[in-house]
Amino acid sequence: MGVDIFQVLTEDSRRKRKRRADLLKTLGVIEYFSDGEISINSRICQGIECKLCIKACPTNALYWGYGRVNVVEEICVYCAACVLSCIVDDCIKVTRKRPDGRIEKFSKPMEAVKLLNSISSKRRSNLVSRVFQH
Repeated sequence: MGVDIFQVLTEDSRRKRKRRADLLKTLGVIEYFSDGEISINSRICQGIECKLCIKACPTNALYWGYGRVNVVEEICVYCAACVLSCIVDDCIKVTRKRPDGRIEKFSKPMEAVKLLNSISSKRRSNLVSRVFQH
């Protein structure tokens, strides 16, 4: 009898999700985006001079090592703080999936600001609609 590779992969992903949840709980961080990706372009990163993204990261997922900024993806919550603080466009790229399934991608501080403003506007609009319903 052979090994069911699908079952092995599914168990591995469950273990990773549980480990991630445990790590974030220890840090006291709420996970809003369970699926996402982050990448740092080490060719254009000015990390040695600024390290602003490292200072901005709420989970300490970014760190300086081996002459560049690195990421511990297990504790990255794809919050955009690093992109907002970066002084170089397209240095840090974040892709994240919202609970409703929408995919958001950004790599420039202005893109992150526009995204956050549109989300805030929608929330305010929904709140006003609920309060002043006919």
